[in-house]
Amino acid sequence: MSCITDEKFAVAYYTSNRKTGSISIVDFAGGKHTVTRLPVAAETGLAKELKPLLVGLTESRQVILLDPKTKKIQIQPALPADAFPAHIYTDSQSGRDWFMNDGDKETGNDVLNCGDKGSSVTIIENTASNSARYLQTLCVGRGHHQANFSYPSPQAPAVPRQAYISNLKDGTLSVIGNDPARASDYLQVLATINLAEIEREEGMTAPAVPNNSFPHGLVYSQVSGKVYNLNNGYGTVAVIDPHTHQIEQRLGFKGHSNLLITPDGRFIIGRGADRKSDPAHVLANLTVMDAAMLAVVDKQLLKDIYISKYFFNAEGSKLYLTTGVSGSDEQVANIKGDALLVFDLTGLPTLRLKKELRLGASSGSIDFLVRDGKTRLVLSSNSELGTLTVIDAVSDEILETVHVGDSASHSRVWVL
Repeated sequence: MSCITDEKFAVAYYTSNRKTGSISIVDFAGGKHTVTRLPVAAETGLAKELKPLLVGLTESRQVILLDPKTKKIQIQPALPADAFPAHIYTDSQSGRDWFMNDGDKETGNDVLNCGDKGSSVTIIENTASNSARYLQTLCVGRGHHQANFSYPSPQAPAVPRQAYISNLKDGTLSVIGNDPARASDYLQVLATINLAEIEREEGMTAPAVPNNSFPHGLVYSQVSGKVYNLNNGYGTVAVIDPHTHQIEQRLGFKGHSNLLITPDGRFIIGRGADRKSDPAHVLANLTVMDAAMLAVVDKQLLKDIYISKYFFNAEGSKLYLTTGVSGSDEQVANIKGDALLVFDLTGLPTLRLKKELRLGASSGSIDFLVRDGKTRLVLSSNSELGTLTVIDAVSDEILETVHVGDSASHSRVWVL
């Protein structure tokens, strides 16, 4: 089929109904595109904790899997229909990816790896290659996880290389050594930071686990050399010293459900949703905080917007926010659940909404085609429509929409 872009590249498009899934490859070349679905193998029929973990694709488009029991990597042509697509955090300073296991929904425990002592993270390197290698599975706290990574920078040269994992049910952060040059603590749990604020708990006289901090929003600033964690249950941000793993300061930051940070580490952005102020309209909340000064420098409310996921371009000059649907029936009737918001970051500390695109359905995920450090195209998987939207990264105009497959509840896209 013909297409507008003349770039030569390929995109992997994973789609799933949360039980079974498939992967299609969209090839772009010579002004045309083709869609090829990879072979799908029968469901394994294994228990949830034993289903193979989807790691990625090799250079030759073979499926990379991890057996969660034996921890062996397997490479094969077909994707088992019930392979598990874990949430992945990439350590930008290395070739390692961190796969989250949130454990059982009720208990937060990963029984296979941790018994009743918590849930786990799994670290694999070279996840887009035949040389994919399993490194370690570590037990951390219970519940949904987020991850971020500290590292030395010109502004903070002594900061250690560490991984931070938030544990929603426990109300803790797990600190993990992430420096291969330090064999004594590499990929070992170094500390557990208790996020409890006893003055905000009923009947708590000393910091305890579990608590009601409900951490969700974890960033590191290479400018300040500090880690910042949003405690949703308290409406506070904990500022953490990566040398001592101590909470240095707590800041009031109500009205937010996640944190993100600009690629240069200068500005922390809180995002949230206000469903109470207006019975007919959801208001998205964006708050910009200077990471060094710890002062709010901009705040915006966006009507009929519920923010879902966030992505930065390679240059760090644009922020892309996907949207979803949330609220009362009256609010949902007005919400723009298919919007993709493009913000210009060059004018920070002031956020400027540069473009509001309508995709026809909520974006499942976004990736970028980058050439020589410059973002050329933005690619969005639109789960409900089974489509891939191609966007010019300079003009922010939609170039085309490619039909990939059937409607689904979940999708993920990445450039090969």
